[in-house]
Amino acid sequence: MTVSAGTRTYDAVIVGGGHNGLVAAAYLARAGRSVLVLERLDHTGGAAVSTRPFTGVDARLSRYSYLVSLLPRRIVRELGLDFRLRTRTISSYTPAERDGRPTGLLVGGGERRTREAFARLTGSESEYRAWQRFYDMTGRVARSVFPTLTEPLPTREELRRTVGDEEAWRTLFEEPLGVAVEERFADDLVRGVVLTDALIGTFADAHDPSLKQNRCFLYHVIGGGTGAWDVPVGGMGALTDALAEAARAAGAVIATGHEAVRVDTDGRTAEVTHRTADGEGVAAARHVLVNASPQELARLTGDTPPPPAEGAQLKVNMLLTRLPGLRDTSVDPREAFAGTFHIAEGYGQLAAAYERAAAGEPPAAPPSEIYCHSLTDPTILGPDLAARGYQTLTLFGLHTPARLFERDNDAVREELLESTLAQLDAHLAEPLADCLATDADGRPCLEARSPLDLERDLGLPGGNIFHRELSWPYAQEGTGRWGVETRHANVLLCGAGAVRGGGVSGVPGRNAAMAVLEAAEA
Repeated sequence: MTVSAGTRTYDAVIVGGGHNGLVAAAYLARAGRSVLVLERLDHTGGAAVSTRPFTGVDARLSRYSYLVSLLPRRIVRELGLDFRLRTRTISSYTPAERDGRPTGLLVGGGERRTREAFARLTGSESEYRAWQRFYDMTGRVARSVFPTLTEPLPTREELRRTVGDEEAWRTLFEEPLGVAVEERFADDLVRGVVLTDALIGTFADAHDPSLKQNRCFLYHVIGGGTGAWDVPVGGMGALTDALAEAARAAGAVIATGHEAVRVDTDGRTAEVTHRTADGEGVAAARHVLVNASPQELARLTGDTPPPPAEGAQLKVNMLLTRLPGLRDTSVDPREAFAGTFHIAEGYGQLAAAYERAAAGEPPAAPPSEIYCHSLTDPTILGPDLAARGYQTLTLFGLHTPARLFERDNDAVREELLESTLAQLDAHLAEPLADCLATDADGRPCLEARSPLDLERDLGLPGGNIFHRELSWPYAQEGTGRWGVETRHANVLLCGAGAVRGGGVSGVPGRNAAMAVLEAAEA
């Protein structure tokens, strides 16, 4: 819809119609507030959308964000969302070659199968026992920390007491994660599988003294109090469509094709200038919630921007006519690809890839992980494709920081894509290219996106999927009561760059709405 050119005052104007903005809009509108959402694109959803990227092919892929872990069931329940998740029965499969023969590590399918897989790979059960102890510890932390994400920020000491486990606190919050990985595990491949959760979209070494790898790991193991990563039925767009519907049903006005260009505020009232194809308009508001990056917030308000952010991932979407066979014939491809399929992610391989990328060169053996959405949720495929056995593959490449693409984005993207798929092919019984579907124009159904592509397409600063480095989930100087506050009393940051932001969670959106409602009661 188009917002009237005249100035109208809303209780809240939300800049950005991504999932967090929609969460905030739904909460505020359900509380009886007048809400306007301004979205630059012609659709809502931001990075959490389902699209048909291949011409003439009836397959709706979760193009950018693709799995759900951090979304609290509390938000789904409170907003009455018509949205479902399915659990993956297989957690991961990591192919390897040992003593000249193909093998691998399958995690999932029951305790017995996982224990046997560890023994088959490593020759004993000691690594499996270490795995159990380590993830029992992270599970306890998850059950303690996850419920705090939708409450006012605890202090560091309050969260430490909530965790109530000094060994766990030291391991996850104080020492580089590499220390724990090397102390607890002996096998290089097992070490790598553990470390990967610390490197999703985060360019860091296992021993980085900043502990940004620890923060990334923490958010990847606490979701839902279990750390499970689930598949959204109907694709990620099903969630954002449900959120948009909830917001509209409660009375929020959602205006797509409206780009916010400036926010003026005196701390009590504000005006948001927005631009459309037909010209500029102004919306007045008591509160402004910015569902965008901290850099964009600074641009809108005229404040000094924070340090530049940098993303570090290669995202590849594919459609296959069939799943490829594996060199490791002990594993069914339908199981191997149903969880997270780790490629070139041994501990030494991850370190080598990081060192090469830190030196300014693309990794020679790029690490990546793959999963097949359609094995768990075939509804994303048209009936004809599903009947013919087509499958989707989503690949997420690690240690590919934006700086590598600056000299020639297209050339480096293609170079990395080629070498990444070569690493996958080394574990397949047939080339992946032989399994790729083609679109209506005869082109392979494959698209790759670098951090620079994500910056251009979605406004992610430096292509960083978290908008900036992830934060600890506790209060620090200047973070405010909810972690969404800015230096302007009535302007809040409700995007991934807020404290406890990142991932598809809705947490910053809900927390910003709670901050607005609390202010009204004060």
